[in-house]
Amino acid sequence: MLINCPYCGPRDLSEFSYQGDGYRTRPDPASTDQAEWNAYVYDRVNVAGDHNEIWQHAGGCRAHLRVTRNTLTHKITSVGFARDERHKKPHGHRRTGAHS
Repeated sequence: MLINCPYCGPRDLSEFSYQGDGYRTRPDPASTDQAEWNAYVYDRVNVAGDHNEIWQHAGGCRAHLRVTRNTLTHKITSVGFARDERHKKPHGHRRTGAHS
């Protein structure tokens, strides 16, 4: 699988490190709600189809990328910087965890 890094161009998957679900929302760091933290750390949605993921180009420019990848075919349909506002969570996307 190749990921097209916006800085470096197409690179092999071995240069990247998976960082997790691109739509996951971290609880407030000051929160002491154990259930909320447990949901953040352990609850995952097993998507069959297009999935928004965060990858880091650890073996290259070290940029964090937001990748849309089909989990069934591994086809990548979009790659952008994780900080880019255009790829943020769409309205109405379901949340994971006990507080959904």
